[in-house]
Amino acid sequence: MELGAVAFYAVAGASLVAALGVVITRHVVYSALLLILSLSLTGLVYLLLLADFLALVQILIYGGTVSVLLLFALMLTRPEDGAVLNHRGWPLAAVGALLLLGALLFGVLTTDWTGATPGPAAPPSRVSVEELGEALYSTWAVPFEVASLVLLVALLGALQIARSTDAPAGGRGEGADR
Repeated sequence: MELGAVAFYAVAGASLVAALGVVITRHVVYSALLLILSLSLTGLVYLLLLADFLALVQILIYGGTVSVLLLFALMLTRPEDGAVLNHRGWPLAAVGALLLLGALLFGVLTTDWTGATPGPAAPPSRVSVEELGEALYSTWAVPFEVASLVLLVALLGALQIARSTDAPAGGRGEGADR
């Protein structure tokens, strides 16, 4: 096995372990730090796949900016004392996760990864930043904007849920009078 393939599998495995740590750990700050590690390792995977621009975007924007924003949000909010972290629906979530894992494994194991096509196989090539920009601003512009709208709606929903749980039973929350 080549050194590049060994490095790829090592970094991808470490990224998976960090991502698993994000959802397993019970401490929110540790989870956020593991998220930063997982996103940065994903950028390193892109770098090993010769996608320099995507690696840079992944590490700078997700590994840096979004994660720092998440850490600031965690530091500026008050943690609830004695918050219950277990939920009654975890068995159903575990079954769903196992079914998804089974479907993914089935797809991976039944796919022909040799690249045997009825013609000469094209060698992998490096995509220039100009070609990537052209594709992003022509072919993928609308899906990108739809994804940003979905993220905005999710953010507004999270804010609404956070405000409704912070409000006392009598009515208005602390920040409602400002």
